[in-house]
Amino acid sequence: MTLWLGVLLASVAVYSWKIFGYLVPERVLHSSMMSRIATLLTVALLSGLVGIQALVSNQHIGLDARIPALVVAVILLRFKQPFIVVVCVGAAVAAMIRLF
Repeated sequence: MTLWLGVLLASVAVYSWKIFGYLVPERVLHSSMMSRIATLLTVALLSGLVGIQALVSNQHIGLDARIPALVVAVILLRFKQPFIVVVCVGAAVAAMIRLF
């Protein structure tokens, strides 16, 4: 399989899921259970992405400056700081740890 064939097959697969989404009955989409599943699935996927990006480096689990920066970001979010402040302070913490 060539790279372009793989890209085309993946594109068809993704587009087919989009079409299937339009075929789902409206009563299913507006049910409370579906709303709860969608909310929990979003949080789970985002948590998994953050965990992978924070802990994995070159297919190995590594603990480096990203972990303390993530902890600081979580603390700032807990105190309801603006997102730009969270990002800037998290980046500054990671930079300072890498500097020293």
